[in-house]
Amino acid sequence: MAKEDFIEAPKKIKLSTSSKVFYGISYAVVLLMAIICLIPFLLLISGSFTSEQWIRFNGFSLLPGELSLEAYKIIFKTPERILRAYGVSFFVTIVGTALGLFLTTLTAYVISRKDFKYRNVLSFFFYFTTLFNGGMVSTYIFYIQYLHLKDSLWAVILPGMFNVFYLLIMRTFVNNIPFALIESAKLDGAGEWRIFFQIILPLLKSGFATIGLFLALGYWNDWYNAMLYLSTETKYPLQYMLYSIQQQTQALSRIAAQAGIQVQNLPSNSLKLAMAVVATGPIVILYPFVQKYFIAGITIGSVKG
Repeated sequence: MAKEDFIEAPKKIKLSTSSKVFYGISYAVVLLMAIICLIPFLLLISGSFTSEQWIRFNGFSLLPGELSLEAYKIIFKTPERILRAYGVSFFVTIVGTALGLFLTTLTAYVISRKDFKYRNVLSFFFYFTTLFNGGMVSTYIFYIQYLHLKDSLWAVILPGMFNVFYLLIMRTFVNNIPFALIESAKLDGAGEWRIFFQIILPLLKSGFATIGLFLALGYWNDWYNAMLYLSTETKYPLQYMLYSIQQQTQALSRIAAQAGIQVQNLPSNSLKLAMAVVATGPIVILYPFVQKYFIAGITIGSVKG
């Protein structure tokens, strides 16, 4: 007889009537919540393809009342600007996320080491900044006069590279790694850097996905730092480029209104929605790839934090 014949098939668990009712209600509630969360996104896409005149007279709807591509035509009127802004955003997001992950993980590892004498002192300095900070003016002076980062992409990368809240989450992940692994590696003659890169980092995949997604979202959606520090249009990230297009369109509408020119066909509301669609597209594509790690990371942080 084949070996498989001796392996018993797993028995199916029979659910009671009350369990079936509970699961049925749970699935229905989750499905309803998913639909409720999906409706605003459908309104966003539908409104971006609806004419401005229709929106003014009829409001928003789940299906485009009068199909129009004017909003997207304005955004992609000069496609090289948008493509260049996409490239800048990808560069800032990738570099900032990579550096932020490295610094956050390294710092979390250091302050999690029980044999590090000054870990509590360093932790106090980090946590103190969550209560008090220098403010926007002193930060601006520091970046411009001392670091000389005016009109430099590093002025957009550095502010979001380190976050104490992310440090707390990453420290939770590091604390879940048994300290005995570090001790045994030291007994085998491994140095600190080898322990960090070959033992600690491979065990932090969920933490990388969780913190990496937070960092990537922060960099991708950031336009404020670009407004403060960047003055060359070729260095504008996508969010600030779209913000500039919106401001130009609104300024054109005000000028035309003051001159008595009819601008009913110039999109305003649909332009804002189309900008949101263009900006959120890459993040929507990225999220399914890190979803399982992200959920695992949030679960660990809620139990162990």
